[in-house]
Amino acid sequence: MREKVKPKSHTPGQPGEYAEAGAKAVRPRDAATLIIVRQLKTPKILLGKRAASHKFMPNKFVFPGGRRDAADARVTCASDLRPDVLKRLRKETRANVTDNSLRGLALAAIREAFEETGLILGETTVTPPTSRHREWSAYFGHGVAPPLAHMDFIARAVTPTYRTRRFDTRFFMMYDTHIHTDPEDTRGASGELLDLHWLTIAQARKLDLPAITRQVLDIVEQRMQLPFEKRFAAPAPYIKFERGKPVISQL
Repeated sequence: MREKVKPKSHTPGQPGEYAEAGAKAVRPRDAATLIIVRQLKTPKILLGKRAASHKFMPNKFVFPGGRRDAADARVTCASDLRPDVLKRLRKETRANVTDNSLRGLALAAIREAFEETGLILGETTVTPPTSRHREWSAYFGHGVAPPLAHMDFIARAVTPTYRTRRFDTRFFMMYDTHIHTDPEDTRGASGELLDLHWLTIAQARKLDLPAITRQVLDIVEQRMQLPFEKRFAAPAPYIKFERGKPVISQL
């Protein structure tokens, strides 16, 4: 089911914030983002500020994430994504895309969160996987494996065609029970995200956020209101643009 809609959000954005004058259409790159939820009395999520030097969304507060690397699809994991999560990832995807490529999106979210925040999200294992990839090797060195079975897929969004940098981003969510370090200790962060903070959704809405981040905040809030087991079966909104207008379907 597809319909053109004007997305409703508790955190409205600026008109035309995505537009770039004279931009030519480019093919979007696969990317992944991780929303980490601290299960406090009032839940908090981790956001960081992109540097002013970034050409894509400078000075905006965002969730950790980035492009999928080829190495992400080659990582071997003891656990797998839940069948309903993998099924949602498969929807609106080319038939020749393998399950390993789809898992690679979830793994990219874990790796990027590790790089950008210094937090280790994983499951303890006696025999962690190995990798020649620098960041994966560092991650596995902590004696953990990616906790795929505990990752939820909550949204997908494609950057509008009139941006010079475009991404087909899958948004994943997981909980702080799988953080193997002090959640407040982000000294191992790469520096790509500045001012890393755990914030309530109400606090986050007061920040300078991209439109898609505002929409995902609403999705997170709605998901957190569901019983825990039902969260993983809930649909994931798929947001893309046609002729400059948002089109939202459910995966």
